Amino acid sequence: MNTRRALALAQVGLLLIGVFLFLWQPAAAPPATSAILWLAALLAGVCALGASTQKRIDPWEALLIQAGALATATSALGLVEWHRVFKPMAMVFAIAAVTARMQQPGARARASAVPEFRLLIAALLASLAGDVLLMLGGRFIPGLLSFLLAHLAYLALFRRSGVPWFGQRLSLAVLLAYGAAMYVFLWRGGLPSALHVPVAAYVLVIALMAAQAWARQAVLRDRAALQVALGACFFVLSDTLLATNRFVQPLPWAQAWVLSTYYAAQALIVGGMLRAGRHTA
Repeated sequence: MNTRRALALAQVGLLLIGVFLFLWQPAAAPPATSAILWLAALLAGVCALGASTQKRIDPWEALLIQAGALATATSALGLVEWHRVFKPMAMVFAIAAVTARMQQPGARARASAVPEFRLLIAALLASLAGDVLLMLGGRFIPGLLSFLLAHLAYLALFRRSGVPWFGQRLSLAVLLAYGAAMYVFLWRGGLPSALHVPVAAYVLVIALMAAQAWARQAVLRDRAALQVALGACFFVLSDTLLATNRFVQPLPWAQAWVLSTYYAAQALIVGGMLRAGRHTA
């Protein structure tokens, strides 16, 4: 059995697990809410399987999307044990996607691609650490630090390929202004004093990361670069929702919105970087 067929079977297996959880596992949410969340997760999984079968995305990317969708649904519906399986699994699949791409002959032939892939893996490893720390509870500061390191790795990654630092001044100004407004909103909303400095540093770094992604898009001007820039914006959105829900006021379906935008960010960035590597190898 070749690798692609084995990964296709793994995708089908994840879909079947999703169907099993939908049909037989109890959830704390009302039936209508549960049905909507499961149908959305299964639809994302089916679409990912179809895109992988048609070779529009890599099989590992499809597994990332499917595991992310299941992690989102299980978190929102209170299936804690299953969530602890799917959440780290998604980032493991993302790392596998990049590792598999690095091992392809075309990628090895392009020496400049190797440092980019290594930076991407570093960002994903830091994200995996942050996922685990936040999932375990009571480890918000270490989790925040892990994601700060992830965004610094993304920032360095988006600087490569001859992209100048923050070459898109408008996007830099908009994102910094948004970050400042968000920080004031959190401060006034009840952000604990012990988190004032760490959250300020985090907001600055993620705003700079997203601005650099748009600077990269302005230089490369291709679909893959646009995909990466949109992924960076989904990161900003996800962290906005998470911080608002945690420090200001609870949001309806908070876990569903936070995690769906988070996995959209990771999938868009990974997919965009893999396609950039394919086109330039």
